[in-house]
Amino acid sequence: MTHHAQVIDATPEQVDAWLKAGEILLVDVREANEYAFERIHGALLYPLSTFHAATLPTEGRRLVLQCAGGRRSLTAAHQLQAAGHHQVTHLAGGLQAWKAAGLPLIRVDPQTGRVVDDGRR
Repeated sequence: MTHHAQVIDATPEQVDAWLKAGEILLVDVREANEYAFERIHGALLYPLSTFHAATLPTEGRRLVLQCAGGRRSLTAAHQLQAAGHHQVTHLAGGLQAWKAAGLPLIRVDPQTGRVVDDGRR
């Protein structure tokens, strides 16, 4: 069996289940302004622009990377692999896929500036 690294695609439903079970750390690699506008409950912000594999909390729970559409999280995943992490998972399709699946978000209402939590189930 060869041990070449691969990035594992996770569906929004898988990521949601893992988050609920406390099995993963979800790492959002979008920029701070994007994260402030809308984010997945429990996601940690590590923007790709300043991303450094060594700064991630890699002990304990498995990391799952996430961005807006899946491209930046793949880039970050490849950086993690280059730093010696073998199994790296990302949310395929990013936040767009998450929203399409109807899963809850924390977002800022642009009309009121208030934070709206679309329901922790």
